[in-house]
Amino acid sequence: MSDSEEELGSLDDFGEDERSKPPLFEPAFLRKTRMETGFRRTMRTCLQKLREAMLHHRWRDAAKYMYSYFQALEDTTLSNVLHHKEIILKCGAEILHHFPNAQMEDYNNFYQQMKLLGVSNYLMISLEHVFHLLINGHIEDAKHHLSLAESWRYGRLGQSHTSKLIQAYRGLLDYISWCDIKMSHSENGDADVAASMGEQNHYAKSTMSLKEILKIPGVWDPFVLSYVEMLEYYNHHTEALGVLNNYAYDDSFPANPNAHVYLYRHLKKYRAPESILRWTLKFLQMLVPSHELMLEYCSLLLQTDAEEDVGQALEVSLEMLDYGCWKNNTDAWNCLKAIIAKLKLQSNWKAIVSEKMASRKAWWPAFHFTILQANKDFTDNPDLMDVKASMSGVLCPDMNRSNVGKLTNRKKRKATLKKAHKKTPTKSLKMGLKSRRRRF
Repeated sequence: MSDSEEELGSLDDFGEDERSKPPLFEPAFLRKTRMETGFRRTMRTCLQKLREAMLHHRWRDAAKYMYSYFQALEDTTLSNVLHHKEIILKCGAEILHHFPNAQMEDYNNFYQQMKLLGVSNYLMISLEHVFHLLINGHIEDAKHHLSLAESWRYGRLGQSHTSKLIQAYRGLLDYISWCDIKMSHSENGDADVAASMGEQNHYAKSTMSLKEILKIPGVWDPFVLSYVEMLEYYNHHTEALGVLNNYAYDDSFPANPNAHVYLYRHLKKYRAPESILRWTLKFLQMLVPSHELMLEYCSLLLQTDAEEDVGQALEVSLEMLDYGCWKNNTDAWNCLKAIIAKLKLQSNWKAIVSEKMASRKAWWPAFHFTILQANKDFTDNPDLMDVKASMSGVLCPDMNRSNVGKLTNRKKRKATLKKAHKKTPTKSLKMGLKSRRRRF
């Protein structure tokens, strides 16, 4: 046994049975082979003990194994070295996160060392370092490291997308500085010329950086919201609307429900025509039929005089109630009741309801209109039970309602008894005492 293996064995003094240890997945480059060298065997053993210590939250032992595992960077195979660097980065950051008494200086030293080791991943490691600084409130340090990453160059090594991301986060931090200056202006009243110039400077740098990231297809919600807020503040409403429209409707971007939500709220804020609002919510409904804004969509559809819009509102409402999150929501059922009331003004309303419910007849009664559910609604929300009871006959006219009728009658009797108890409390009290005596 080599000296390194003896050192690793001395650290693992817990005496656990091998059969009690959970199976650990080993990367292909660290699996035992017939021609395995002593160096490779030592690194494989070290990684096994490292992962086992992390799995059992023995962070001090894990830190010792990690210190030994740095020797894996001496591997002569380039592909293996890249894997070793990735393991050291991920495991080292996790150990530091859980290590007792770890200081910010320890994080800075670790990430700085990893940047020097991983030239091909320099920008991603820098970005991860910045995230850690931001989480711990070190905004100025994060700005400094982002500036260094922006100016980093290494020959012809291309990391264009990552550099754009670095630039975008730099713009986001400039937006935070812009917000701080704006807030200080509102608190102190009139601002001086220097402060106004600082605000304009942060605005210019932030918008320039954020505009670049929005040219790349992706999900950029916080960047879009920050960009739009600054544009609105300086009354660039047309440009802000263009940004939100492009973010929502550009086919090169992935489908993102939030993009349509942001656009709808912006249009509603500036009193856009209802036809445009309905069009925006129509796209959102196709992506997320259970979204809370569907209640507003139904309300907008009911405000028109077109018969097809009432049928569309019925479809939207039924699709909402297909989801369990709306099952016991009184607003959703009241919305459906209002739609049915307006639909009944049409002569063919029964045919429309039957068409919309054709695919739901097999499972809606068991999902919404059971005796167990009626009992629960009666206890928790009697108003909801009344609405659902009035809708059950319209939506599911063929449903067996004998048991529901018995339940309703029983509840009516209970309500009558409660009223009688309120009118003659003394007599009810005597009857209750007599019944208790009979039991004993």
